[in-house]
Amino acid sequence: MPKNLSSVIIKTFDELDKQELYKLLQLRIEVFVVEQDCPYQDLDDLDSQGRHLWIEEDGEILTYLRLNPPETRFKEPSLGRIVTKEIARSRGLAEALIVKALEIIDKEYKMNTRISAQSYLEEYYSKFGFTKCSDEYLEDNIPHIEMLNNVKDK
Repeated sequence: MPKNLSSVIIKTFDELDKQELYKLLQLRIEVFVVEQDCPYQDLDDLDSQGRHLWIEEDGEILTYLRLNPPETRFKEPSLGRIVTKEIARSRGLAEALIVKALEIIDKEYKMNTRISAQSYLEEYYSKFGFTKCSDEYLEDNIPHIEMLNNVKDK
């Protein structure tokens, strides 16, 4: 790992400074809205309730996810807005965030974790113990499935 690559940064919404918030929203829009050509309402009132995890290099956020506490998006804690900048893909950075987020959930909530995943990523998320638990549905005109990581399976 290069020396200028940060370890996982974890902050609540209130701990984010303006520049950090700007950069994480910029990455989400860059990938979800522009690259995936999916206009959607990114600001969904969950940012203020969640925890934000990311890895940056030279001050640039390369990968990010939002950990939503229980009873916000779902009954269970959930992971969302998982995104990696195109130039940083295939480096295992998102995997590091997912593992860290699951460790936090296991320690703090001891509950199953639910995600709403783009359907084509089912196999990817299965590496982390997630299994499909819903029929396919459209979210922002993209096929999605819900997946559950069962704490009893750990």
